Amino acid sequence: MRLQRIVLACLYAALAFCNVKKGPAELRDKYDFIIAGGGTSGLTVADRLSEALPGKTILVVEYGEVEYAAGIYDPPRVFWNESGGLASRITHSGLPSPALNNQTATVLVGQVVGGSSAVNGMFFDRPSRFDFDAWTRAQESPEFDNSPEKWDWNGIYPFFKKSVRFTAPSAVVAAQFGYTWNASHFDNTSRIHASLPPFLWGDINVSQTSWKEMGVRPGQDPASGDKDGIFWVPISQHPITGRRSHSGLGHYLDVAASRPNYDLLVRHQVNRVIYPGGNPASDNVPVVEVLSRDTGRVFNITATAEVIISAGAIYTPGILQRSGIGPANFLTSRKIPVVIDLPGVGSNFQDHSGPRPAVNWRYTKPTDFSPMPDDMGNPAFLADAIAGFNETPARGPYTLAMSNLALFLSLPNMTANYSPILDKVRSLISSGKTISDLYLPPVYGQDGSLIKGYIAQLEALLEFYSNPRAPSLESAFATGFNFPAVLLHPLSRGTVRISSDPLTPILDYRSASNPIDIDLHIVHVKYLRRALQTPTLQNLGAVEVLPGENVQTDEELEAYVRGNTTQSYMHPCCTASMLPKEKGGVVGPELKVHGAKGLRVVDISVLPLLPSAHTSALAYAIGEKVCSPCEKR
Repeated sequence: MRLQRIVLACLYAALAFCNVKKGPAELRDKYDFIIAGGGTSGLTVADRLSEALPGKTILVVEYGEVEYAAGIYDPPRVFWNESGGLASRITHSGLPSPALNNQTATVLVGQVVGGSSAVNGMFFDRPSRFDFDAWTRAQESPEFDNSPEKWDWNGIYPFFKKSVRFTAPSAVVAAQFGYTWNASHFDNTSRIHASLPPFLWGDINVSQTSWKEMGVRPGQDPASGDKDGIFWVPISQHPITGRRSHSGLGHYLDVAASRPNYDLLVRHQVNRVIYPGGNPASDNVPVVEVLSRDTGRVFNITATAEVIISAGAIYTPGILQRSGIGPANFLTSRKIPVVIDLPGVGSNFQDHSGPRPAVNWRYTKPTDFSPMPDDMGNPAFLADAIAGFNETPARGPYTLAMSNLALFLSLPNMTANYSPILDKVRSLISSGKTISDLYLPPVYGQDGSLIKGYIAQLEALLEFYSNPRAPSLESAFATGFNFPAVLLHPLSRGTVRISSDPLTPILDYRSASNPIDIDLHIVHVKYLRRALQTPTLQNLGAVEVLPGENVQTDEELEAYVRGNTTQSYMHPCCTASMLPKEKGGVVGPELKVHGAKGLRVVDISVLPLLPSAHTSALAYAIGEKVCSPCEKR
């Protein structure tokens, strides 16, 4: 292991002789394309642009450094749920959420070349095809309807295929665990890898069998856009080495040395963009103002073709707001000259949330699921696990990440009594004319476009919730004694605003501010509770610990949810939404900022609605899709 780390350290140090830049003196006089953010989408765009346009120069500005990014479960950690990882990250806390007993959200953001793909949980699933139907329903307008760029399932599916190289497990491993997949959903031309591990803990079948006993159907492959059922989900991991695969490797390290037109400026942050002529609708391309994290020095860099903001849902709205692009009232209150009044910048903030643990139990009968995480406390078992991780191909516990098995279920497939929830959504649509009616942030009351856009989202979600194939719940299982309940499509909306520190935005999650989210959480918890009555868990003597036998009524479950909810599953999104301007949108179908020439946003902030998935696979696909017409630029 020590030798491996020395080799990796040398490999990363060698980047200093490639295209890594440390300050303005090392940069070119100007660049054709400047990309703000060297994360999942940003490095995908940089790779594809520099490949397709060898005569054009590309600069990526990244506030992190080039570092080795460990997997979510690599040595020297002993237990799979220990915190750790060598790549840098920033931890942000949200404002207290009154609807959840003033609890605060915690969200981690990658501060490293590779961004959050270098620090995330490595769960690599695609959204439901019905997510994109909901997007297109919310986007309905001449601008989107007449655009050749389509964001329905057929419009983005080719870029999911292009964005990852999937390696199937061996026949022996597939038979051992019952893995299923469909290789036709992958082009296998990317340098981003996904695979199914050659090791699982011994109790993996407990959840799978109990869910089947509840009548849930096994699905073959969530990569198809089918997300209702039980699925094996790949992880973003190299199939031979067992190491994390992320954009810093596949879209930078693997290509940087051979691309003389591709530069990376580290430990710097894009502070804002400036239109020198003062007219973003007619000026060609904005100048990029950059801040050094080491010296505090501020300087400008010139782009001649386009500036692409790819700083993620937490930081992208800050760059726009500091540029004078955002809600006019807010910008004026901060003494920032208004360049473009776009109320949607920093609004529509969403994240997956849910009671955790939703359902927790203990066994009252002897069990032997070996191997289990407790076995890592055995020195011989641990030594073999470390040795296996360093073999070629890698084997053993350290080839795992957080989870490979997941349940995705729709509202109609969890309860026959879902109509009252739909009726509440209809009531919001028909009678919701004010922010108090709709449980929205105060900023929504300052511009009618935000309310109009939110109503369009409700109409799309009403159709989504009614669909028996469109998932409302995710429960991803690794090992242990609980089923988490993740709400995939909340109705509550929050905001992201700048503060005096560019790396410390103000996050107002406002989780569960819309009470329908509580109704959905209660349905999810009630459903997962039923698993404890299945033959599998009954034969093991499973006894509920949480919510507990004293929590039975809806009122008691509501109190449980309000006191035990994780507000962020690290999937912040939607703060620069791809919607028409008249619906509070920030970017159009080509991801160009409304009213601004030479400026795009390419990251998870452009989502109109949360997807039925973890977000890294979608972030790669967005980067691939926006670069598909690169030869035209």
